Order: sequence, then structure tokens, then C-alpha cells
Amino acid sequence: MKQLQQLQDALVSLRLSEVSKELPSILAKAEKEEVSYLSFLQTLVNHEREKRDEKNMEKRLKLASFPSITPLETFNLEEQESLSRKEFNQLKELTWVEQLFNVILLGPPGVGKTHLAVGLGLEAIQKGYKVSFISMGELVHTLKTLDITRKSQTRIKRIKDSHLVIIDDLMYAAMDPREANLFFQLVNDLYNHSSIILTSNRSPKEWTELLGDVGVATAILDRLIHRAEIISFVDDSHRMKNRRRIFNGESVQK
Repeated sequence: MKQLQQLQDALVSLRLSEVSKELPSILAKAEKEEVSYLSFLQTLVNHEREKRDEKNMEKRLKLASFPSITPLETFNLEEQESLSRKEFNQLKELTWVEQLFNVILLGPPGVGKTHLAVGLGLEAIQKGYKVSFISMGELVHTLKTLDITRKSQTRIKRIKDSHLVIIDDLMYAAMDPREANLFFQLVNDLYNHSSIILTSNRSPKEWTELLGDVGVATAILDRLIHRAEIISFVDDSHRMKNRRRIFNGESVQK
């Protein structure tokens, strides 16, 4: 037992803590099944790698800051006439992330824009990408407090280090010149470095008006749309279609 403890301590010192914790059970199983030395070593290596991958994915998921967990499997494609099965599968493959393409999801509230964006973000995390999710309101506040709080500095650094950045509810309200310039600086930093998913209930033509400064607006649009797939959802809100009712469809009139 002393020898086993020494071996476990040695594994910890080599930063193989997951193998160290499971070593007794792995040894017992190996002795029972009379496996070869090579198979035993392979089991140790695989266990450590799998556990590390799980922990890394959990960490990436936590840092992504999703508002909710909405996998692509729960996205009702049948309700979206604007997106074909083939296009949906192409988005899911995420080759566009490697190619630094952006995805812009347009449409009224409730059509599933955020659901799809988060679902794609979850797929990206499972494939080893770093993802950051942030609403436009929160992003503007974070950029404006960048020189004041360490929390904002950490958040922006995390966003800039991400392979995929999801900005939800873009152009929900007009920006003043300072906010527009801060947003441009971020978009410029992400350009040729990260892919971006944008959701918005306003068309790009309206963005120019909301950004105020035509020059800044043009520069932002140029970088966002240069390599981008724009998907416009024109269907009714799924929240309206599937809403729960008090009266179960019956008239309240006597």
C-alpha cells in the first residue's frame, strides 16, 4: 500500500492527478483481466486525457457565459422556412469558424435567433473552440468601463481571445459617438482573428442610423459583412405559436 501511495504521489507531481485518483481501480481491473503492459499504459493515458478534455470543456462552457443552454438538437428547424436542412448542417459543421466567416441572424423577437446562436456556440465548445457570449447592452457597458474595472478588462480580454464571439441583440438601441467608436475598436480587433455571430431585430440599413456616425458605421459594417452569411427569419415568433394560454382557446364571453 505504501508503494501504491508513493506512485500516486509521483503521478500528482507529474500533473497526472486524474490517473492518480483512479489508479487503484485501474490496477485492480488490469490484474483481474490480465492485460498487457501496453494495454495498461494505454488505459492510464486515455483516462487522463478524457478527464482533462472533460474539465477543459466544462471550463470553456463556464467562460462562454451563455444565458441558457439551448442545444441545436432542440432547435425546431421545421418552423424556420428561412433556413434549409442543408444550410443548418453547414452551420453545424463550423468550417466557417476556421474560415473566419461571420453569421448574422436577423428577425423579430422570438423566432429562435438566440437559440440558434447558443446552439452553435455549444457545438463550437464541444469541438474545442473558445466561445464568448455577450448581449449588446452588456457589451456597451463593459467597453465603457474598460478603464475603470478589472472585471471589464478580464471580460474583453476573454472575448478577444475567443475563436467565436456571439453578440446578442445587436443595435437594440442607438449609440452615442463614444460607444460607437468603442464598438468599432472591438470589431476591428476581432476582424481576421475571430468569427462573430450577431443577432438583431433590425436590418443592417438601420444600423447606420443607430450608430450615428456614418464613417464609423460604414467601417463597422464593412468588417462585419465582408465575410458573412446573413440569415433573415421572417416567420412568426415561436413563443407566440407555442404560448401557454389561460383560457385554452375558449372565449370568455358568455
